[in-house]
Amino acid sequence: MAGLYFEQFEVGQRFEHLVRRTVTETDNLLFSALTMNPAALHLDAEYARGTQFGERIVNSVFTLGLLVGLSVYDTTYGTTVGNLGWEEVRFPRPVLIGDTLHAVTTVVSKRESQSRKDAGVVVFEHRAFNQRAEEVASCRRVALMLKRSAP
Repeated sequence: MAGLYFEQFEVGQRFEHLVRRTVTETDNLLFSALTMNPAALHLDAEYARGTQFGERIVNSVFTLGLLVGLSVYDTTYGTTVGNLGWEEVRFPRPVLIGDTLHAVTTVVSKRESQSRKDAGVVVFEHRAFNQRAEEVASCRRVALMLKRSAP
C-alpha cells in the first residue's frame, strides 16, 4: 500500500502495522559499528552478562529507526516530503537480540503548512511492542506530508 496524503489523515486515526521484524545480532552489530557506537552493552556478551540485563541490549537508535520504518508502508511511503522533528522519544524496556517488534501509529494532530501550499504537517505517535506485548519504544514524529493535489 502506498502512503497516505495529508488530506487522508484524521486526528485519532490508528494504524496497527502488520509488518513485524525480528531483531538479529547482525542488525545490532552492524548498526552500532556504522554509527560509531562502541558501547560494551551492545557489543560485548561477557560484559553484558554482568549488567542488570544479563545480556546485550539492542542499540536504542536502531530501535527508534525500526519503529518508524515499520510504520512507513501504511502511512508515509512516497508521500512524505521529510521529517521535521522527533519528540518525546522513550525506551521503557530494552530490546534484546531475538525480540520481534511490531508497531502501532496514531495521528496526534495535523495542520496546513505555513510555508508550502503543497504540503501539511502531521504529528504521528509511534509505539513499538515486543512479542510479549511489552512496550519497548515510543516517539512523536513531526512529518511534512504532500497534499493529494500536489504537482
